[in-house]
Amino acid sequence: MDQQMHEFRVTSCCFGKTVEEVERRRFVKLKRYILEPAARGIVSNALRLENQQKSIRQRFAFTLKDSADGLCDDLKPADSYSYLESAGTLLKDNQQKIEKMKVKKHQVRANHVECHQKFQARIHEAEDSMKAQHLLIEALVDEKDSLLQTIHGLQEANNAPAPFDGDWEEEPEEEPKEEEIEDIPLGEGEIDDE
Repeated sequence: MDQQMHEFRVTSCCFGKTVEEVERRRFVKLKRYILEPAARGIVSNALRLENQQKSIRQRFAFTLKDSADGLCDDLKPADSYSYLESAGTLLKDNQQKIEKMKVKKHQVRANHVECHQKFQARIHEAEDSMKAQHLLIEALVDEKDSLLQTIHGLQEANNAPAPFDGDWEEEPEEEPKEEEIEDIPLGEGEIDDE
């Protein structure tokens, strides 16, 4: 039964074709429509680049040969000395620039370290002040508790009610009563002095 199910699964993939046949066809399509054109493009680009490289080498060799021939004919000992001198000055200038860059890099690094140390010092100061404030708050809370206990002890000694038990109830405020004024009718001829 398992063999029949396996054969059914293998052949029922695409109208009686096996999985291998379907995968083979997929690969053929992939190869034909995607991989082969890409490979052709890569090969043609490589050939084009190789041809450009050859032509550049030929041009460079030709110009180098012409310029070398011209230099050798016109070159004199004094000129060669001036060329060497100018090359030496360029080398010195480059070395000075490199030294300046090294010094600047060292200064930037030193400034960075200094700023980092200042920032760390500020963080430590803030942490210390927070710890001191926390200790002060704890001391004040302890002092408040001891004062409340002292007040409670004194009130018990005097047999007075404790005002700060926390369970006391607020008495509702009474609304002030307005004085009721009776309207007295005025008679005829009486004058109201108010």
